[in-house]
Amino acid sequence: MGQSIREQIESFAEYLTRVRSLSPHTVTAYTKDIRQFSAWLRSTAGREPHPREIDHVLLRSFLGMLRRRGYSSGTVARKLASLRAFFRYLQHRGEIEEDPAALLRSPRATQRLPVFFSREEMIAALIAPEGNSLQAVRDRAILEFLYSTGVRLSELTGLDLKDVDLRDRSARVRGKGRKERITPFGEAAFATLEEYLKTRVELIRKKEEPDVEALWLNRSGRRLSGRSVQGMVRRYLRQVSEREKVSPHVIRHTFATHMLDGGADLRAVQELLGHESLSTTQVYTHLTTDRLKQVYRQAHPRAEEEYRPKDGNDEQ
Repeated sequence: MGQSIREQIESFAEYLTRVRSLSPHTVTAYTKDIRQFSAWLRSTAGREPHPREIDHVLLRSFLGMLRRRGYSSGTVARKLASLRAFFRYLQHRGEIEEDPAALLRSPRATQRLPVFFSREEMIAALIAPEGNSLQAVRDRAILEFLYSTGVRLSELTGLDLKDVDLRDRSARVRGKGRKERITPFGEAAFATLEEYLKTRVELIRKKEEPDVEALWLNRSGRRLSGRSVQGMVRRYLRQVSEREKVSPHVIRHTFATHMLDGGADLRAVQELLGHESLSTTQVYTHLTTDRLKQVYRQAHPRAEEEYRPKDGNDEQ
């Protein structure tokens, strides 16, 4: 009968990594969704069916189970997208004749507007790391770099020293699918980065086997992990905001929103963020439109004043 689903998942993960060049985070998300489906099949059927035995009825039952358990429409749609990619892969390899997911429609996900910080909140967060220790200097540089460029967390931690051009005030980042792009950064980010690089040199001198290629280092001289950056960013953002969900991605949303508020072209912001589709970037226009309406209501003297027509009997 060929490979089991569990074995097929492993080969699919290898395909996503080596052929599609997807990030480890994305590969993990795909395979996690498919493994959940595989586990559900075993619990339902009492065994693990071969992919050829799976039809759209089974897939629909799985999606129904997810909805009954309270999964959001967006999460269900994402899991279906993972399964579609998996079955397309199996069909391409000749493991199955027909794609059982092809007939299924994705549930409509309610669009959530990205969370972002005001300029005042963001400035407060940028100056939150105090002192001249390696950690404080590095954290200031990271916060300024995230806000100045809008890069993703994985793009930040994947930066090597050679990727940064201080003279040109730009960095070469590797985004989704390992696609490279050049992103500029401002004077504030340049100043904090220059300060950090001096402390980085001192750190490397003190360590026996430092990671000389990585840009962002921890106290041991090794490449800073995404988890460490997440924890650091949350700590500083929570000092200036009471929001529960704060992360490096919120700074990315803030970058995009503030750029559009400042008059940046939508396609330029798309390029800076590394979005393949303009529709992905357009979500930020809802935020800026709401902001404009708010400013209008607060500033225009007739924005909320009730209109009262003159009495027709008034003298002219």
